Amino acid sequence: MTSRRFAVSVAVAALAALGLSSTALAQASAAPAAKLKVAAIYTVPFEQQWVSRIHKALKAAEARGEIEYKASEKVANADYERVMREYAQGGNSFIVGESFAVEAAARKVAKDFPKVNFLMGSSGKPQAPNFSVFDNYIQEPAYLSGMLAGGMTKSNKIGMVGGYPIPEVNRLMHGFMAGAREVNPKVTFQVTFINSWFDPPKAKEAAFAQIAAGADVMYAERFGVSDAAKEKNVLAIGNVINTQADYPNTVIASALWNMEPTIDRALKLIKEGKFKAEDYGQYSMMKYKGSELSPLGTFEARLPKDLVAKVRAKEKAILDGKFTVKVDDTQPKSGK
Repeated sequence: MTSRRFAVSVAVAALAALGLSSTALAQASAAPAAKLKVAAIYTVPFEQQWVSRIHKALKAAEARGEIEYKASEKVANADYERVMREYAQGGNSFIVGESFAVEAAARKVAKDFPKVNFLMGSSGKPQAPNFSVFDNYIQEPAYLSGMLAGGMTKSNKIGMVGGYPIPEVNRLMHGFMAGAREVNPKVTFQVTFINSWFDPPKAKEAAFAQIAAGADVMYAERFGVSDAAKEKNVLAIGNVINTQADYPNTVIASALWNMEPTIDRALKLIKEGKFKAEDYGQYSMMKYKGSELSPLGTFEARLPKDLVAKVRAKEKAILDGKFTVKVDDTQPKSGK
């Protein structure tokens, strides 16, 4: 029996001894459990693609009345450890964040607070007993979106603008490139990293340069790329979130990341007292509904039917476990 159930049982017994009504007994027995206190720490604004998906999943849990949620955005790397400690000391039993640039500091905080559960975006391994990791393993829909790009380019030149060449970006780019090559072996790629997670003007300028060099389809791993594509009247593929509503004649489709399977699983385990250090990466994959190719929307009738048929067949093969998108975390290069 959990401590909460024991406490409720004692309270109910006490009320019964006082001769209170069955209604009062029922109300005491149905007393709601305290909400789980959850905090999140982000180095970029809430609207940044990657962070927005985590924030969305946690806000959904908050809306269900499941958690009490607090979050800090735009936290500098130098301040990250301090903010983690403040949340850990503030009674939060679950802390979510991104430790890519602050691995040592984040793991040290987890060691200092063994009773707090941590789930951090990381390229590293879990750290027992309480430091779990996740990443957006959405290379499967990235592959499908690459097929669309390869089938729609007329110049056979695709531009790709990313943030940093770290594993979680590299694997998506490689998946995209492999998908494009499947339907168009002649395609070549221009790859640029802007060394920032959120600098739309810089990403836009990088995209302009690639378009000037002949790219007629852009892979928009960062915000700003689709703006350049729209201005220059070329096509784009989105990443992590669906931006087609903002660029109805530019963005063909996007590889979407759904963080809900990851967050919901962690919350369930914490409530059951079963949370432990593990890698949650797999829960971002299509079979867990952690990722998907966005609806084709405004491009549904504009894409060649045979191309769409190939994409849907590959999508089914992935979901049926008959096709596996290779995970390649090495830095992609321009060229074939």
